Amino acid sequence: MSAPPKTVLEVSPEEEAAIRLAVATADVGTLGLGRAIARPTDAADLARFLADPRVSDAIYDLPRPIDETNVRRWIVEGETQWRAGRRLLIVSREATGEIAGYSDITVWPERSAAELAGAISPSRQNEGQGGAGALHTFGWIFETLGVRLMCLTAATDNVRSARLIEAAGFVPMGTRDATRADGTVRRSLYWEMTRDQWAEKWG
Repeated sequence: MSAPPKTVLEVSPEEEAAIRLAVATADVGTLGLGRAIARPTDAADLARFLADPRVSDAIYDLPRPIDETNVRRWIVEGETQWRAGRRLLIVSREATGEIAGYSDITVWPERSAAELAGAISPSRQNEGQGGAGALHTFGWIFETLGVRLMCLTAATDNVRSARLIEAAGFVPMGTRDATRADGTVRRSLYWEMTRDQWAEKWG
């Protein structure tokens, strides 16, 4: 399960309400072509996508075992949290209809904070698309959802993600334990970045 950031911000009721509304009404199509909120009808395709260990092995908060039933339940939970202004579970499809990736944005409106997880198709890995897409999504989260803080985690041996996260300007803050869906714990590298730090680096 995702855990809120270590840093605690003071948030007014007005800011919290604005973030909830922004999440619940966000147009995820502005993230790029083929993006949409995950629906139960996506479960079979998304389960096939996530069943590839090259996609899912490094991700701790996926439903396991990865099968259509568990993925459908995960999507339904995501829909409920989306309507409450707390989460955006997004699928990205190619023009052919094949799933190209997914993004899972967890939001804590009462903390003015968010976390991003996700993966892209193995065919798109190591081509720079993941890095460019992540940068675009980081900026979109700050600007569209209005949060003031983002946190990220990665497995301690996930060198590729760690390199991308630090190149984006996130500040290393040691490690934290991440709990998987089966209750086991993964030690993760941990980073944070504020909206002001993002604006200073990326404008």
